[in-house]
Amino acid sequence: MWQPSPDAMRASAMFRFMQRAAERHGIEENYEALYRWSIEQRAAFWSEVWAFTGIQSSRRWDSVLEDGDAMPGARWFAGSRLNFAENLLRYRDQQPALIFHGENADTTTLTYRQLYAEVVRVNELLRSLGVKAGDRVAGYLSNCPECVIAMLATASIGAIWSSCSPDFGVKGVLERFAQIKPKVLFAIDGYRYNGKPIDVSESVAIVVERLDSIQHLVVVPFLNSSPDLSSLQLSPPRSVTRFDEFNATQTEIEFAQLPFDHPLYILYSSGTTGAPKCIVHGVGGTLLQHLKEHQLHTGITRADNLFYFTTCGWMMWNWLVSGLASGCTLILYDGSPFFPRRLSLWQLAEQLGITVFGVSARYIAALAKARIHPGEEADLAALRMLLSTGSPLAPESYDYVYQHVKSDLQLASVSGGTDIVSCFVIGNPLRAVYRGEIQGAGLGMAVDIYADGKPVREQRGELVCTKPFPSMPLGFWGEPDHRRYHAAYFARFANIWTQGDYAEITAQDGIIIHGRSDAVLNPGGIRIGTAEIYRQVEKVDEVLDSLCIAQEWEDDVRIVLFVVLQENHPLTPALVTRIRNTIQTNTTRRHVPQKILQVPDLPRTLSGKIVELAVRNVVHGEAVKNTEALANPEALEYFRDLVELGS
Repeated sequence: MWQPSPDAMRASAMFRFMQRAAERHGIEENYEALYRWSIEQRAAFWSEVWAFTGIQSSRRWDSVLEDGDAMPGARWFAGSRLNFAENLLRYRDQQPALIFHGENADTTTLTYRQLYAEVVRVNELLRSLGVKAGDRVAGYLSNCPECVIAMLATASIGAIWSSCSPDFGVKGVLERFAQIKPKVLFAIDGYRYNGKPIDVSESVAIVVERLDSIQHLVVVPFLNSSPDLSSLQLSPPRSVTRFDEFNATQTEIEFAQLPFDHPLYILYSSGTTGAPKCIVHGVGGTLLQHLKEHQLHTGITRADNLFYFTTCGWMMWNWLVSGLASGCTLILYDGSPFFPRRLSLWQLAEQLGITVFGVSARYIAALAKARIHPGEEADLAALRMLLSTGSPLAPESYDYVYQHVKSDLQLASVSGGTDIVSCFVIGNPLRAVYRGEIQGAGLGMAVDIYADGKPVREQRGELVCTKPFPSMPLGFWGEPDHRRYHAAYFARFANIWTQGDYAEITAQDGIIIHGRSDAVLNPGGIRIGTAEIYRQVEKVDEVLDSLCIAQEWEDDVRIVLFVVLQENHPLTPALVTRIRNTIQTNTTRRHVPQKILQVPDLPRTLSGKIVELAVRNVVHGEAVKNTEALANPEALEYFRDLVELGS
């Protein structure tokens, strides 16, 4: 569907890196050879990435890789000392670093020099509050400049950053932050969504009251310029400070020099099967992996304006912010993607000249369903790459992008996750884009597909990674024996990372994700990925969204499909027949649901992913362990005690 021009390929950082590897390590000058080398000679590859991307450190490593065959257990860049924030703040000039745009249409710009000055100020505040390396600092914030500043100030000290977006309910915040015991909390007073002001000051007060570990609260005026802090008064020595009411006495930061594997972030699993797991990511691994993905795979330079529609409760926020290390301009947006107009994000792309535009696969599907044609209604001349993640991108979405967004851009579907705060499979500026396929595995990522415990090609199976990589988690917070960490990723295959995705490698070395492994349908012993069915249902105009499960039935399982329909479109027998025919025509008879039922809503996690397992539990009369992990837990009631599923 897209092919890079020879000139574009030669101008890419990936091409220059390939030439460097050929000259210094004697490999053939083609991408396939480069990828093989990155897997087979990992120490040489990752040290070249370090040098090529210009990572700043105060001490060089003693060895690049120790215990390189152990997973977990491999140790990267032992002896090195560096600071994450120092690398993201390497530029101090007048180029815009952050441009923030909210629903009220106000735009705030911070240059790299201004950003550094703000981090200096908050670094001094945190030090005055007694924050030191290893302490946890939490954010209950919107996707705003203050969130980036607070994170960088935290990392500059060597403290550990963790954040939740304000759409997390109180219980969702508590079950995350209570596990890590933050010393300082940065929180907003409220936010706007879909044109409505939402005050969260009461929620903030409850969180602070119930978490004794929080010694200091820093309030970011976001909804109101002068928020009422009366409900947030704390008795000494606990304190409340406004983000904008303290000044710096220093002009420079003394960046803490830390080991490569010093903790940087704590991210959280969705928590739909129990309390969220607190996944700890390290300073060096996060930085090195993000720089590789940004500069080599995405081609980000100082000339780029990088946008991702995300909240600070999703790992794509962490990925986005690392763009500062490449000197680009980050575009931050907070609010509904469809407010005040359906084209709001695309008009922002036109206004700010966004070059790399990132959204979820669900957003692209929603645009197509609504027949919104951004390429015809906005000037997207600057746009060169569209990123998509969050769920598999359907082949029809590829058609939509190239027909109705822009015919000459690189569509890079990517997949990885919170588990590795990065990607296993990603875009590639040297390779073509094929319909319905992710372009391939990331450099240095030994991605394979296992079926019956063996690697396979052009067959479906478990997505695995067979060799260690720098951005593997350091472990789960508060778990010194790594028992749950091992169970989560290494129990299925010894010494091999299992991601939990059902996928395949295509003839072009592309990747297709067919859904989560734990949601795979198995009627008559045939394994079917849920995404295989969703891709077909998306073709039916009347269907807004869908979710399918395997219901236990007559000593086997049967596929049940739930659909959310466009307004004023009932699920008629004719529509049911059309849905079934669409699925059968493009897949097999095994894929056709035996039951198709209409529901008003589907349950989703706080990051917007549908939860097949929770619905399956409800249908079978089993408990859903943690409804607080859902953005709309009330939607589960639509699936309880359905008469239609009794026959």
